[in-house]
Amino acid sequence: MRVLIVGGTSSLAQALIPLLRDHCDVLTAGRRGCDVELDLRSHDIRIPGGIDCVVNMAAAFGGKDFSDTLQAVDVNVLGLMRLCHASSIANAKHFVHISSISADLSSGSPFFGAYSLSKKHSEDVAQICGRELRLPIAVLKPSRIYGVGERFRKHQPFLYAIMDKAQRHEDIDFFGSNDALRNFIHAQDMANIVSAVMAMKLEGVYRCVNADNVSYSQIAAAAISAFASRSKVRFLRDKPDIPSNAFACDETLFRLVDYFPRISIALGMQMEAAHRRLAS
Repeated sequence: MRVLIVGGTSSLAQALIPLLRDHCDVLTAGRRGCDVELDLRSHDIRIPGGIDCVVNMAAAFGGKDFSDTLQAVDVNVLGLMRLCHASSIANAKHFVHISSISADLSSGSPFFGAYSLSKKHSEDVAQICGRELRLPIAVLKPSRIYGVGERFRKHQPFLYAIMDKAQRHEDIDFFGSNDALRNFIHAQDMANIVSAVMAMKLEGVYRCVNADNVSYSQIAAAAISAFASRSKVRFLRDKPDIPSNAFACDETLFRLVDYFPRISIALGMQMEAAHRRLAS
């Protein structure tokens, strides 16, 4: 199988590529540092011929400025449409689009923003393009992706800040009295799921959410245990509460590919701690 991974320098791509190298011819595409130069903002996107599967991991994460919102829509929505069209012209056999569970947030959620909006629209675009271009498309909606190493810090700074504090034996403080919930999926689990979706040439839209939502105190306890830390956890009750951002797990995809997420937040923290010990 010949695979093109768009967003080939992303943290998830770096977890997926080693899984595919043994049985696939893997090409990466992106704005820099990839086999194929490709910018989803370009109006002249082309991909090589002979590609069996295109995996889109490229994304703009938005921000608070209007220009950030425009960029998120341009990359995540219009860029996806351009990439689907280019994939159809190149006679790609299958397309996997990595969306986000944040696309399921309501517009009233405090976590809803340009990224959520653009990802929600990207899923509609993927389905329309699949139908109109007769391009088999799978849309995967992971929760927060984390993994081993510094490359994951950029998009999960909260999680890595907790590990930093535990490693330094510093107390871990949380605002408010609400033990807020979050949902994380490890990059290795997500890479295995993507690989299985490719192998089975699945179509459709699927959630990729960990069965367990974890609280702030559980995350801190996992970090303290992983780093054998003397840190203590405190809730600053005079500060505003932090709202939860939890999601219900849908096992449909996991059952189809016969793979369920295996790396708990505790194991994920242990893996990161072991990595840091080796690197020091």
